[in-house]
Amino acid sequence: WRYQEFLPLRAAKNRVSLGEGFTPLIEARQLALKLNVKKVWIKDEAQNPTGSFKDRGLSVAVSLAKELGIKKVAIPSAGNAGGSLSAYAARAGMEAHVFMPRDTPRANQVEAQKYGARLTLVDGLINDCGRLIAERKEAEGWFDVSTLKEPYRVEGKKTMGLEIAEQLDWKLPEVIIYPTGGGTGLIGMWKGFSELEEIGWIGSQRPRMVSVQAEGCAPIVRAYNEGKDKAEPWLNARTIASGLRVPQAVADFLMLRVIRESKGTALSVSDQEMVAEIDRVGRLEGLFFCPEGGAGVAALRGLRQRGWIKPNETVLIFNTASGLKYLDALSG
Repeated sequence: WRYQEFLPLRAAKNRVSLGEGFTPLIEARQLALKLNVKKVWIKDEAQNPTGSFKDRGLSVAVSLAKELGIKKVAIPSAGNAGGSLSAYAARAGMEAHVFMPRDTPRANQVEAQKYGARLTLVDGLINDCGRLIAERKEAEGWFDVSTLKEPYRVEGKKTMGLEIAEQLDWKLPEVIIYPTGGGTGLIGMWKGFSELEEIGWIGSQRPRMVSVQAEGCAPIVRAYNEGKDKAEPWLNARTIASGLRVPQAVADFLMLRVIRESKGTALSVSDQEMVAEIDRVGRLEGLFFCPEGGAGVAALRGLRQRGWIKPNETVLIFNTASGLKYLDALSG
Protein backbone atom coordinates (compact mmCIF):
# COMPACT_ATOMS: atom_id res chain seq x y z
CA TRP A 1 0.00 0.00 0.00
CA ARG A 2 3.03 2.27 -0.44
CA TYR A 3 1.33 3.31 -3.70
CA GLN A 4 -2.19 3.68 -2.35
CA GLU A 5 -2.84 6.72 -4.54
CA PHE A 6 -2.52 4.41 -7.56
CA LEU A 7 -5.02 1.90 -6.14
CA PRO A 8 -8.84 1.95 -6.32
CA LEU A 9 -9.67 1.75 -2.59
CA ARG A 10 -11.57 4.82 -1.37
CA ALA A 11 -11.42 4.53 2.43
CA ALA A 12 -8.19 3.60 4.23
CA LYS A 13 -10.24 1.95 7.01
CA ASN A 14 -11.12 -0.84 4.57
CA ARG A 15 -7.51 -1.71 3.81
CA VAL A 16 -6.74 -5.38 4.51
CA SER A 17 -2.99 -5.78 4.76
CA LEU A 18 -0.45 -8.21 6.16
CA GLY A 19 2.56 -6.09 5.17
CA GLU A 20 2.80 -7.22 1.55
CA GLY A 21 4.85 -5.50 -1.12
CA PHE A 22 8.13 -3.63 -1.46
CA THR A 23 9.99 -6.90 -1.68
CA PRO A 24 13.75 -6.70 -2.17
CA LEU A 25 15.43 -6.32 -5.52
CA ILE A 26 18.54 -8.46 -5.24
CA GLU A 27 21.48 -8.12 -7.61
CA ALA A 28 22.55 -11.58 -8.79
CA ARG A 29 26.21 -10.84 -9.50
CA GLN A 30 27.39 -14.44 -9.87
CA LEU A 31 24.50 -15.33 -12.15
CA ALA A 32 25.20 -12.29 -14.34
CA LEU A 33 28.87 -13.26 -14.53
CA LYS A 34 28.09 -16.86 -15.51
CA LEU A 35 25.62 -15.78 -18.21
CA ASN A 36 27.70 -12.83 -19.48
CA VAL A 37 25.01 -10.22 -18.86
CA LYS A 38 25.68 -6.69 -17.62
CA LYS A 39 23.34 -6.99 -14.63
CA VAL A 40 20.69 -9.41 -13.36
CA TRP A 41 18.14 -8.32 -10.77
CA ILE A 42 15.94 -10.75 -8.87
CA LYS A 43 12.60 -9.48 -7.57
CA ASP A 44 12.11 -11.84 -4.64
CA GLU A 45 8.37 -12.19 -4.13
CA ALA A 46 8.92 -15.09 -1.72
CA GLN A 47 9.26 -12.44 0.98
CA ASN A 48 5.56 -11.53 0.88
CA PRO A 49 3.45 -12.54 3.93
CA THR A 50 2.21 -15.89 2.58
CA GLY A 51 5.37 -16.50 0.59
CA SER A 52 4.22 -15.51 -2.89
CA PHE A 53 3.39 -12.62 -5.22
CA LYS A 54 -0.31 -13.52 -4.98
CA ASP A 55 -0.53 -11.41 -1.81
CA ARG A 56 -0.36 -8.19 -3.81
CA GLY A 57 -3.48 -8.77 -5.86
CA LEU A 58 -5.46 -10.45 -3.13
CA SER A 59 -4.77 -7.74 -0.56
CA VAL A 60 -6.36 -5.23 -2.94
CA ALA A 61 -9.19 -7.57 -4.00
CA VAL A 62 -10.16 -8.40 -0.41
CA SER A 63 -9.92 -4.73 0.60
CA LEU A 64 -12.33 -3.77 -2.18
CA ALA A 65 -14.60 -6.67 -1.27
CA LYS A 66 -14.69 -5.33 2.29
CA GLU A 67 -15.44 -1.82 1.02
CA LEU A 68 -18.31 -3.24 -1.05
CA GLY A 69 -19.76 -5.12 1.92
CA ILE A 70 -18.98 -8.62 0.64
CA LYS A 71 -18.88 -11.42 3.22
CA LYS A 72 -17.97 -14.50 1.17
CA VAL A 73 -15.20 -14.89 -1.41
CA ALA A 74 -14.25 -17.81 -3.66
CA ILE A 75 -11.24 -18.62 -5.81
CA PRO A 76 -9.93 -21.41 -8.05
CA SER A 77 -6.25 -21.97 -7.39
CA ALA A 78 -3.37 -24.01 -8.73
CA GLY A 79 -1.62 -23.39 -5.41
CA ASN A 80 -0.44 -20.07 -4.01
CA ALA A 81 -3.53 -17.94 -4.67
CA GLY A 82 -5.68 -20.19 -2.50
CA GLY A 83 -3.50 -19.76 0.55
CA SER A 84 -3.18 -16.04 -0.04
CA LEU A 85 -6.92 -15.44 -0.36
CA SER A 86 -7.52 -17.56 2.73
CA ALA A 87 -5.11 -15.43 4.77
CA TYR A 88 -6.55 -12.08 3.68
CA ALA A 89 -10.13 -13.28 4.05
CA ALA A 90 -9.32 -14.40 7.60
CA ARG A 91 -7.80 -10.99 8.28
CA ALA A 92 -10.98 -9.32 6.97
CA GLY A 93 -13.37 -11.63 8.80
CA MET A 94 -14.72 -13.10 5.56
CA GLU A 95 -15.65 -16.63 4.60
CA ALA A 96 -13.24 -18.07 2.00
CA HIS A 97 -13.98 -20.92 -0.41
CA VAL A 98 -10.99 -22.36 -2.25
CA PHE A 99 -11.20 -24.86 -5.11
CA MET A 100 -7.96 -26.66 -6.03
CA PRO A 101 -7.03 -29.52 -8.35
CA ARG A 102 -6.67 -32.68 -6.25
CA ASP A 103 -2.96 -32.95 -7.12
CA THR A 104 -2.14 -29.40 -5.96
CA PRO A 105 0.96 -29.44 -3.70
CA ARG A 106 0.03 -30.56 -0.19
CA ALA A 107 1.62 -27.45 1.32
CA ASN A 108 -0.88 -25.24 -0.52
CA GLN A 109 -3.83 -27.32 0.64
CA VAL A 110 -2.77 -27.31 4.29
CA GLU A 111 -2.04 -23.58 4.20
CA ALA A 112 -5.55 -22.70 2.99
CA GLN A 113 -7.13 -24.91 5.65
CA LYS A 114 -5.02 -23.45 8.46
CA TYR A 115 -6.34 -20.00 7.57
CA GLY A 116 -9.87 -21.34 7.96
CA ALA A 117 -10.88 -21.65 4.30
CA ARG A 118 -13.41 -24.19 3.05
CA LEU A 119 -11.28 -26.29 0.70
CA THR A 120 -12.75 -28.30 -2.18
CA LEU A 121 -10.47 -30.64 -4.13
CA VAL A 122 -11.42 -31.19 -7.76
CA ASP A 123 -10.56 -33.98 -10.18
CA GLY A 124 -9.28 -31.75 -12.97
CA LEU A 125 -7.31 -28.54 -13.56
CA ILE A 126 -7.73 -24.93 -12.45
CA ASN A 127 -10.19 -24.27 -15.28
CA ASP A 128 -12.44 -27.02 -13.90
CA CYS A 129 -12.24 -25.40 -10.46
CA GLY A 130 -13.23 -22.06 -11.98
CA ARG A 131 -16.19 -23.62 -13.75
CA LEU A 132 -17.52 -25.09 -10.48
CA ILE A 133 -17.30 -21.69 -8.78
CA ALA A 134 -19.11 -20.05 -11.70
CA GLU A 135 -21.90 -22.61 -11.43
CA ARG A 136 -22.39 -22.13 -7.68
CA LYS A 137 -21.47 -18.52 -6.90
CA GLU A 138 -24.90 -16.96 -7.44
CA ALA A 139 -26.71 -19.46 -5.24
CA GLU A 140 -23.99 -19.41 -2.56
CA GLY A 141 -23.51 -15.63 -2.50
CA TRP A 142 -19.79 -15.82 -3.29
CA PHE A 143 -17.74 -12.98 -4.79
CA ASP A 144 -15.63 -14.66 -7.47
CA VAL A 145 -12.01 -13.46 -7.31
CA SER A 146 -10.81 -15.65 -10.19
CA THR A 147 -8.05 -14.11 -12.29
CA LEU A 148 -9.50 -11.11 -14.16
CA LYS A 149 -13.09 -12.06 -13.37
CA GLU A 150 -12.84 -8.95 -11.17
CA PRO A 151 -10.77 -5.78 -11.76
CA TYR A 152 -8.83 -5.47 -8.51
CA ARG A 153 -6.18 -8.19 -8.44
CA VAL A 154 -4.47 -6.72 -11.49
CA GLU A 155 -4.31 -3.36 -9.67
CA GLY A 156 -2.45 -5.01 -6.81
CA LYS A 157 -0.05 -6.75 -9.18
CA LYS A 158 0.56 -3.38 -10.83
CA THR A 159 2.58 -2.41 -7.75
CA MET A 160 5.37 -4.74 -8.89
CA GLY A 161 6.00 -2.41 -11.81
CA LEU A 162 5.81 0.68 -9.60
CA GLU A 163 8.32 -0.82 -7.17
CA ILE A 164 10.74 -1.86 -9.90
CA ALA A 165 10.76 1.71 -11.23
CA GLU A 166 11.36 3.22 -7.79
CA GLN A 167 13.96 0.65 -6.73
CA LEU A 168 15.93 1.22 -9.94
CA ASP A 169 15.80 5.00 -9.55
CA TRP A 170 13.12 5.40 -12.25
CA LYS A 171 15.22 3.73 -14.97
CA LEU A 172 13.60 0.52 -16.14
CA PRO A 173 15.65 -2.54 -17.18
CA GLU A 174 15.96 -3.52 -20.82
CA VAL A 175 14.28 -6.89 -20.24
CA ILE A 176 11.78 -8.29 -17.72
CA ILE A 177 11.27 -12.07 -17.70
CA TYR A 178 8.01 -13.18 -16.14
CA PRO A 179 6.66 -16.70 -15.55
CA THR A 180 3.16 -16.60 -17.00
CA GLY A 181 0.08 -18.54 -15.94
CA GLY A 182 -2.96 -16.32 -15.57
CA GLY A 183 -0.92 -13.26 -16.54
CA THR A 184 -2.13 -10.57 -14.13
CA GLY A 185 1.43 -9.60 -13.23
CA LEU A 186 2.50 -9.09 -16.83
CA ILE A 187 -0.61 -7.03 -17.58
CA GLY A 188 -0.48 -5.13 -14.29
CA MET A 189 3.16 -4.09 -14.66
CA TRP A 190 2.52 -2.83 -18.18
CA LYS A 191 -0.41 -0.78 -16.89
CA GLY A 192 1.73 0.56 -14.06
CA PHE A 193 4.48 1.70 -16.43
CA SER A 194 1.90 3.59 -18.52
CA GLU A 195 0.54 5.34 -15.44
CA LEU A 196 4.04 6.33 -14.32
CA GLU A 197 4.73 7.84 -17.73
CA GLU A 198 1.43 9.73 -17.67
CA ILE A 199 2.39 11.50 -14.44
CA GLY A 200 5.93 12.16 -15.66
CA TRP A 201 7.88 9.87 -13.33
CA ILE A 202 9.42 7.82 -16.14
CA GLY A 203 10.00 8.36 -19.85
CA SER A 204 8.66 6.38 -22.77
CA GLN A 205 11.32 3.65 -22.65
CA ARG A 206 9.82 0.26 -21.76
CA PRO A 207 11.35 -3.12 -20.99
CA ARG A 208 10.95 -5.93 -23.49
CA MET A 209 8.51 -8.21 -21.69
CA VAL A 210 9.22 -11.93 -21.87
CA SER A 211 6.59 -14.55 -21.06
CA VAL A 212 8.04 -17.90 -20.00
CA GLN A 213 5.85 -20.98 -19.68
CA ALA A 214 6.35 -24.70 -19.08
CA GLU A 215 6.80 -27.02 -22.04
CA GLY A 216 3.94 -29.08 -20.63
CA CYS A 217 1.55 -26.10 -20.63
CA ALA A 218 2.43 -23.29 -23.03
CA PRO A 219 -0.73 -21.86 -24.65
CA ILE A 220 0.59 -18.28 -24.75
CA VAL A 221 3.90 -19.33 -26.31
CA ARG A 222 2.09 -21.32 -28.99
CA ALA A 223 -0.28 -18.45 -29.79
CA TYR A 224 2.62 -15.98 -29.93
CA ASN A 225 4.63 -18.19 -32.28
CA GLU A 226 1.58 -18.70 -34.52
CA GLY A 227 0.85 -14.96 -34.65
CA LYS A 228 -2.55 -15.34 -33.02
CA ASP A 229 -4.36 -12.84 -30.75
CA LYS A 230 -6.05 -15.55 -28.66
CA ALA A 231 -4.67 -18.80 -27.25
CA GLU A 232 -6.26 -22.19 -27.80
CA PRO A 233 -6.72 -24.33 -24.65
CA TRP A 234 -3.73 -26.55 -23.87
CA LEU A 235 -4.66 -30.22 -23.58
CA ASN A 236 -3.19 -32.54 -20.91
CA ALA A 237 -1.33 -29.76 -19.10
CA ARG A 238 1.52 -31.10 -16.96
CA THR A 239 4.35 -29.36 -15.07
CA ILE A 240 5.87 -29.26 -11.59
CA ALA A 241 5.38 -25.47 -11.70
CA SER A 242 1.80 -25.51 -10.44
CA GLY A 243 1.40 -21.77 -11.03
CA LEU A 244 2.11 -22.29 -14.74
CA ARG A 245 -0.40 -25.11 -15.15
CA VAL A 246 -3.10 -22.83 -16.56
CA PRO A 247 -4.36 -24.40 -19.80
CA GLN A 248 -6.54 -21.44 -20.76
CA ALA A 249 -6.16 -17.90 -19.41
CA VAL A 250 -9.01 -15.39 -19.48
CA ALA A 251 -6.54 -12.60 -20.30
CA ASP A 252 -4.67 -14.38 -23.10
CA PHE A 253 -5.31 -11.54 -25.58
CA LEU A 254 -3.99 -8.94 -23.11
CA MET A 255 -0.82 -10.91 -22.43
CA LEU A 256 -0.14 -11.34 -26.13
CA ARG A 257 -0.72 -7.63 -26.67
CA VAL A 258 1.80 -6.70 -23.95
CA ILE A 259 4.43 -9.07 -25.35
CA ARG A 260 4.07 -7.63 -28.85
CA GLU A 261 3.75 -3.96 -27.85
CA SER A 262 6.94 -4.26 -25.80
CA LYS A 263 8.81 -6.04 -28.63
CA GLY A 264 9.24 -8.93 -26.23
CA THR A 265 8.95 -12.65 -26.80
CA ALA A 266 7.52 -15.87 -25.38
CA LEU A 267 9.23 -19.20 -24.83
CA SER A 268 8.79 -22.44 -22.93
CA VAL A 269 11.26 -24.41 -20.82
CA SER A 270 11.24 -27.96 -19.47
CA ASP A 271 10.69 -29.03 -15.87
CA GLN A 272 14.24 -30.41 -15.90
CA GLU A 273 15.60 -26.98 -16.83
CA MET A 274 13.60 -25.37 -14.00
CA VAL A 275 15.02 -27.77 -11.42
CA ALA A 276 18.57 -27.35 -12.72
CA GLU A 277 18.29 -23.55 -12.43
CA ILE A 278 16.84 -23.78 -8.90
CA ASP A 279 19.97 -25.71 -7.92
CA ARG A 280 22.29 -23.23 -9.66
CA VAL A 281 20.67 -20.14 -8.15
CA GLY A 282 20.75 -21.73 -4.71
CA ARG A 283 24.47 -22.40 -4.98
CA LEU A 284 25.37 -19.12 -6.68
CA GLU A 285 23.12 -16.61 -4.91
CA GLY A 286 21.78 -18.26 -1.73
CA LEU A 287 18.13 -18.05 -2.81
CA PHE A 288 15.66 -20.95 -2.85
CA PHE A 289 13.64 -20.42 -6.02
CA CYS A 290 10.26 -21.92 -6.82
CA PRO A 291 9.92 -23.81 -10.15
CA GLU A 292 8.31 -20.75 -11.76
CA GLY A 293 11.34 -18.68 -10.74
CA GLY A 294 13.59 -21.41 -12.12
CA ALA A 295 11.72 -21.10 -15.41
CA GLY A 296 12.67 -17.42 -15.55
CA VAL A 297 16.37 -18.21 -15.13
CA ALA A 298 16.15 -20.94 -17.77
CA ALA A 299 14.54 -18.42 -20.13
CA LEU A 300 17.33 -15.93 -19.44
CA ARG A 301 19.95 -18.59 -20.21
CA GLY A 302 18.20 -19.59 -23.44
CA LEU A 303 17.66 -16.03 -24.67
CA ARG A 304 21.27 -15.13 -23.89
CA GLN A 305 22.56 -18.15 -25.82
CA ARG A 306 20.30 -17.20 -28.72
CA GLY A 307 21.65 -13.63 -28.72
CA TRP A 308 18.21 -12.14 -28.07
CA ILE A 309 19.56 -10.69 -24.80
CA LYS A 310 22.83 -8.79 -25.29
CA PRO A 311 25.84 -8.71 -22.92
CA ASN A 312 25.37 -4.98 -22.22
CA GLU A 313 21.73 -5.31 -21.09
CA THR A 314 20.13 -5.33 -17.66
CA VAL A 315 17.63 -8.12 -17.02
CA LEU A 316 15.09 -8.51 -14.22
CA ILE A 317 13.65 -11.89 -13.29
CA PHE A 318 11.00 -12.84 -10.74
CA ASN A 319 11.07 -15.44 -8.02
CA THR A 320 7.30 -15.54 -7.61
CA ALA A 321 7.16 -17.77 -4.51
CA SER A 322 9.24 -19.60 -1.94
CA GLY A 323 10.74 -22.91 -2.97
CA LEU A 324 9.67 -24.22 0.44
CA LYS A 325 6.13 -24.56 -0.92
CA TYR A 326 7.32 -27.09 -3.51
CA LEU A 327 9.33 -29.52 -1.40
CA ASP A 328 7.33 -32.56 -2.55
CA ALA A 329 7.89 -31.77 -6.23
CA LEU A 330 11.55 -30.81 -5.80
CA SER A 331 12.58 -33.74 -3.59
CA GLY A 332 10.94 -36.41 -5.75
